[in-house]
Amino acid sequence: MNRILLKNQYNNRKTKLFQSHTIRALFCILMFGIFYTHLLANPFESKRKYLNQIPIKSQHKKPVITIISDNEFTELTDFLVPYGILKRADISELYALAPERGKVQLFPALAVEVDTSFAIFDKEHPEGADIVIVPALHNSQNPTIINWLKKQNEMGATFIGICDGVWTLAYSGLLDKREATGHWYAKDKLIKTFPNTNWTKNKRYVHDDRIITTSGVTASIPISLALIDTLAGKKKANETAILYGVESWDPNHNSDRFEFNWNHYFLATKNYLSFWNHEIIGIPIDEGMDEVSLALVADAYARTYRTKVSSIAVQTKQVKLKSGISIYPDRTNSQNDGINVKVSIPNDRKSFPLLKETLDIIQKRYGETTMEFVSLQMEFPIP
Repeated sequence: MNRILLKNQYNNRKTKLFQSHTIRALFCILMFGIFYTHLLANPFESKRKYLNQIPIKSQHKKPVITIISDNEFTELTDFLVPYGILKRADISELYALAPERGKVQLFPALAVEVDTSFAIFDKEHPEGADIVIVPALHNSQNPTIINWLKKQNEMGATFIGICDGVWTLAYSGLLDKREATGHWYAKDKLIKTFPNTNWTKNKRYVHDDRIITTSGVTASIPISLALIDTLAGKKKANETAILYGVESWDPNHNSDRFEFNWNHYFLATKNYLSFWNHEIIGIPIDEGMDEVSLALVADAYARTYRTKVSSIAVQTKQVKLKSGISIYPDRTNSQNDGINVKVSIPNDRKSFPLLKETLDIIQKRYGETTMEFVSLQMEFPIP
């Protein structure tokens, strides 16, 4: 009798277990059907949700991406690198913006023409941008820019703060109670100024809901590729990475290896004060030139504290680069007075290896400590 009873209990448990698994299987099939239908109905929405988990609102067939600038002093690499990479990828409606249309002075070198003001963009897109990229702006508390960012936030935009662009986002109140990162050199001051933000390290980029922030300067490369990955998939991101000679765009980063020692501070002071020993680096610019290579090379030379970078063109008129953005030449070919070195940027070279080569040249010309000083500023890992 006991054996019959135990057998009946076992069969009952088996039946319940089977019923439980059947219900779970049916539920999984149902959920897959809902997901697959959703995928077909809105592929952009599904990518933003399940690829890299970066949430991006889109009200457009192609996401509308803006890269903002301040007319006076916007960081060169932070601005020009993502603009060039995203434009070449052709995955979005891409706008370079400034409070006022016209000349934007980049730092530490070069100047570009920005055709679209905040007011013009707002008139064309009253619904707002999908993604707003904020490079380092020297006036990080510009009220015109901060008010515009707040309005875009109200409309649901996703924000990417590159390098010290996090200061502008923080002053806009967008990093309050968020996890974020920034340039290694600014870490202590960021913690002190914005204690309500969870400042983290060892990441090239960090995202918290609709806010994405990056480490210093050259992090503009991996975040641009990660954004392409999110919006258009890994295949497109891989294709774009190959164009620039980039092997990886994962967020892993060793922040602890970036630190100035007394040699770097001493050298920076010495280089800056030895004005009689400064050199002018002339970079010829041509129509269709790759702006990513131009930005990285010009930025590296300008950060030695031994040089001034000057762009050279055939005529004084603006020169249109590969992305379509125009650059103001600093001088013409006939104005060669004072140029110590001309640095040509070959069209057949890839940007990332070209930066490494430039650092090698800087080391040979100005010494290892100067090269280290440049790479630390650009937060670019060297062997």
